[in-house]
Amino acid sequence: MANIKANKKAARQTAARTVRNRGTRTHLKGVLKDFGATPSAAAASKASSALDKAVKTGVIHRNKANRLKAKFAAALAKAKAK
Repeated sequence: MANIKANKKAARQTAARTVRNRGTRTHLKGVLKDFGATPSAAAASKASSALDKAVKTGVIHRNKANRLKAKFAAALAKAKAK
């Protein structure tokens, strides 16, 4: 356990951020799984929005979100071509 006051505060902040980020990651996983099950324009829009919100709050990196959005766009185009 931290002995210094600033380190104790940092530990509290980290715990709070962990809880907040875990909820966002869980929601994101569910949205991405829904898109994978049924690729549709509505699901792609929802996934894109969730990714952008996760980036805005710093939960995931911007490049990862862009990579996933490109992957979903390709999957959506492939599904429409069938």
